[in-house]
Amino acid sequence: MTDPVALNETLQRMRHAQSGNPLPAWSVRAGRLRALRALLRDHRAELAAAIDADFGRRPTQETDLLELFPSLSAISHALRHGRRWMTPRRRLAGALFLPARIELRPQPRGVVGIIVPWNYPLYLAVGPLVDALAAGNRVMLKMSEFTPRFSALFAALVARHFHADDVVVVTGAADVAQAFSALPFDHLLFTGSTAVGHQVMRTAAANLTPVTLELGGKSPAIIGPGARFEHAVERIVFGKLVNAGQTCIAPDYVLLPRDRMDDFVTEARRVMARMYPQLAQNGQYASIASDRQYQRLTALLDDARGRGAHVHPLGDAAADATHRLLPPQLLSRVDDSMAVMREEIFGPLLPLLPYDTIDQAIASVAARPHPLALYLFESDKALIERVLSRTTAGGVSVNDTLYHIAQHGLPFGGVGASGMGGYHGEAGFRTFSHLKPVFHQARFNGAGLFNPPYGERFRRLLDLLLRRG
Repeated sequence: MTDPVALNETLQRMRHAQSGNPLPAWSVRAGRLRALRALLRDHRAELAAAIDADFGRRPTQETDLLELFPSLSAISHALRHGRRWMTPRRRLAGALFLPARIELRPQPRGVVGIIVPWNYPLYLAVGPLVDALAAGNRVMLKMSEFTPRFSALFAALVARHFHADDVVVVTGAADVAQAFSALPFDHLLFTGSTAVGHQVMRTAAANLTPVTLELGGKSPAIIGPGARFEHAVERIVFGKLVNAGQTCIAPDYVLLPRDRMDDFVTEARRVMARMYPQLAQNGQYASIASDRQYQRLTALLDDARGRGAHVHPLGDAAADATHRLLPPQLLSRVDDSMAVMREEIFGPLLPLLPYDTIDQAIASVAARPHPLALYLFESDKALIERVLSRTTAGGVSVNDTLYHIAQHGLPFGGVGASGMGGYHGEAGFRTFSHLKPVFHQARFNGAGLFNPPYGERFRRLLDLLLRRG
């Protein structure tokens, strides 16, 4: 389906179906979630194989850990709690309006559009899909053209497991994505680069479509003076190298005490040797997903080296353009003239920035656009609180990396340049719902006391209201 007319006809068909059942019962929503769970469980191996083929090499273990597990976990969480999420939230009206009562009624937005990126094509399709289905919506997904095998497989499996009026998967190139984002959805979620996020938001604005943007940016890792240093290095290396750094919340650069720079390089090499021995032959280290991304990353490295950065390889393996193998490398003596410090890296290159005081590190983070993630390694509780209160980020992990994204009780999303809005768990249910406010007037009430004509009694009552207000 690549024709804008066909896309719009599909949207209108789904919208008509939604109007026939605008508030699906929990049994209907749970049935859709169980169908999604069956799809994932029954076709686990095929899905992983398709992602592996698209990347050139993507270890099944990483797909299972970072995509399949959180997807299934999100479904289980929604099945456990979704019935409660959709219950109206009843409240007492303001004291002057009693005995009236008020409530918030969660109502599906309607038909939701989801634009899926290439780096985690399974989880970043299923994660928002779970929340949208739990909220009672119908969903259209636009898959990435950079994962063609997975996209085609997922489209076929969704068509097999879902009614065509419930969930539809769209494939195609950038022109299809542009037409997709121009559809008058009831809500649109985009995950991808900041540059494309600008285009999506501009296009959606023509329809006043509300958007959730999950972008990226340069997510810092701060190693505090009281950090368990070896632990910090291990978790940063892990967070940077799963999926070969092609993760929107991967640590993008490290701020650390100046006298620990050499220690970081030494320890990172130990961690690398332990996690990915014999890198060139190691099937558990992912390839760069495309020639375009490989060339972009090597250009970043060449630019940094040409401007005076020192490059510290974390192993002996050589880069292999044919197989898109890019060994991890640390960079020191970097500055903001280098593209590697201005652009999101999205690969296995990691700049190291020394600081003399923790206040310098905090100021450095605060001076940059707000990142999607921030990682802090520190033992002192007062210092942890200081960093948290003086920095802004979409999400934070303290003494680890990545895992805040896997918490169903925390919304996932950006702030400022790294995005807007969030989802996951109940936060996702609310994102894809309209919390409709309802005021129930009591049979016997004083509303008529404020009807015109406005005489002396009205004046006295208004004076009373103004004093109490």
